[in-house]
Amino acid sequence: MKRSAQFITLAAALFSTATLAANPVVEVETNLGDFKLELYEDKAPKTVENFLKYVEDGSYVGTQFHRVIPGFVAQGGGYDASFNERPIYGEVENESKNGLSNSRGTIAMARKQDPDSATRQFYINLQNNSNLDGSSYKYGYTVFGKVIEGFNTVEKMAGVKTVTVPETRMRDVPQQPILIEKIVITNK
Repeated sequence: MKRSAQFITLAAALFSTATLAANPVVEVETNLGDFKLELYEDKAPKTVENFLKYVEDGSYVGTQFHRVIPGFVAQGGGYDASFNERPIYGEVENESKNGLSNSRGTIAMARKQDPDSATRQFYINLQNNSNLDGSSYKYGYTVFGKVIEGFNTVEKMAGVKTVTVPETRMRDVPQQPILIEKIVITNK
């Protein structure tokens, strides 16, 4: 009896440690297919918290991947299908000096010239883009996770023909809109 009690205590401790150590996983359903993201809360806590706010409030649903450049990135999260900007919570502090690289399959925050200007737009790297990384002497673009399933869906995005939309001045816009239909946290 004593031995089984020790086993149960050990199993409970291991389970709770594994549960606490697990990174958030987000499942994204698009009209081209699905993919899953693992978010690195330990490396980019403010960025992950920011991203999850938009997941939890449901406002990524109905947004499009509005900029897709084969061999570079697929960017989305900021505009609905009619190119209306979605509301933001504010800007998030740049965490690009976290040691993570803009390697193929990673997700990072899009931003303007100001390093601390990221809000809700993100991109997925279609190849290794280490030139976007931060370093001790410059800010880059904050990597905060990676596609862990369904990268073929992201690759399909790169195969969609793109156009320039004159009224928005946006280039590299998929001719067939790529929309987020559902996005949920599968563990946290």
